[in-house]
Amino acid sequence: MTINVQFFGAAGEVTGSCHLVTVGQKKILLDCGLVQGGGKDEARNREPFPFDPGSIDVVVLSHAHIDHSGRLPLLVKAGFRGTIYTHRACRDLCRIMLKDSAFLNEKDVQWENRKRARKGLKMVEAMYTVEDARLAMKQFKGLVYQQKKRILPNVTLQLNDAGHILGSSIVELWMEDEGQQRKLVFSGDLGRSGMPILQDPAVITDADLVIMESTYGDRQHRSWDETQNEISQVLSTATKGKGNILMPAFAVGRTQEILYLFAQYYKQWNLDRWQIFLDSPLAIEATRVFMQHSDLFDEDMLTLWQKNKHQSILPNLNISRTTNQSMALNRIHSGAIIIAGSGMCSGGRIKQHLKHNVWRSDCHVIVSGFMARGTLGRKLVDGAKNIKLWGETVQVAAKIHTIGGLSAHADQTGLKNWYRNFNNCLHLVLVHGEEQAQKCLSEVLKTELNTNVTVAKYGQKIDLIKL
Repeated sequence: MTINVQFFGAAGEVTGSCHLVTVGQKKILLDCGLVQGGGKDEARNREPFPFDPGSIDVVVLSHAHIDHSGRLPLLVKAGFRGTIYTHRACRDLCRIMLKDSAFLNEKDVQWENRKRARKGLKMVEAMYTVEDARLAMKQFKGLVYQQKKRILPNVTLQLNDAGHILGSSIVELWMEDEGQQRKLVFSGDLGRSGMPILQDPAVITDADLVIMESTYGDRQHRSWDETQNEISQVLSTATKGKGNILMPAFAVGRTQEILYLFAQYYKQWNLDRWQIFLDSPLAIEATRVFMQHSDLFDEDMLTLWQKNKHQSILPNLNISRTTNQSMALNRIHSGAIIIAGSGMCSGGRIKQHLKHNVWRSDCHVIVSGFMARGTLGRKLVDGAKNIKLWGETVQVAAKIHTIGGLSAHADQTGLKNWYRNFNNCLHLVLVHGEEQAQKCLSEVLKTELNTNVTVAKYGQKIDLIKL
């Protein structure tokens, strides 16, 4: 009899989500994400998988963020031939996100090989190509929430709204081997109750084992009222200083939330004084996908969408699709709010805008999402006085504002309250968190809910039969 789960990513760290479930002779992979961070962290993405990709029968993908989906083209390239099950909206987002990830990979390799050629060094290959991403998409199958699907003879799947980003899922797996039945619940990334745009995370009440994220397990987010006041104050201060505002934002989720908030508080925040630029081709495409899945919106967002679906939700929103349009923003020294990727400042157009603005004392940088260790965004949050951009040292004179209340992840109370809904489930594994966050959340859950908490370690295996 075999029903177990083994952890090969997001174990003791936030990125690279990847968990292998074995049921009898069948193998299910939960997520297959890229490791993000510094150069050494990202180099791990090129290492061989710690399992035979050809032996995996199916993949269940919780959501489209690249730290959960980004190695799927590699998995297919390495021999995986099964089906990738996920929500329909997640499938549609992955179609653009994996293509974008591959394009950036190819571009980075071209840049690297030009340098290598001048030095007479051996050329390197892209981790995966746009064509690899296209081929991987052929194996996706889109599902809807709250409908059971038999994905293997002995495994049934149901996806439930996680409220994190569009199409994000809490995964329920009913498994059986030799008459033994077990249920596994994987939270994916959990959203927050009352978040803009999306529904609240679904409530699940029964499981034999729960795998739960812990990104913000050691802190509480500011309330929405406090967050809105904080953004208003930053905008007011920046208006007086007559500089630009840079907003590094994840193309999927965070960008759409920012646009929603700007539309809701357009008059209160005096946004008519600014020119707002969405400078991210990926975010532009992702926003289009959001609008195609308006059935997933919460009531407030649905009302706003129905009111504005035939026009821009912001009268002063400018869309920068081309490279030339993006470069033109470098000539604007005042009055611009620039929303650009990547969300952790590790690539994309935001780096160019930092180069042209972050050394200015009248510039403001609004950090609205999680910054992994080793990323440029994390250095800014941690108060770096200087940063490196393409080998050039740039002074940080801009004011850095961390708006934690915009996070799309549940905080400690949110995680605790979601887990509290389980009836008599005393077995919990924490993933997707840094050491301090996991230690703090683990202690709270043990003390307050008498929970048997395990903090996942890389390669660790848990036998559900013995629970």
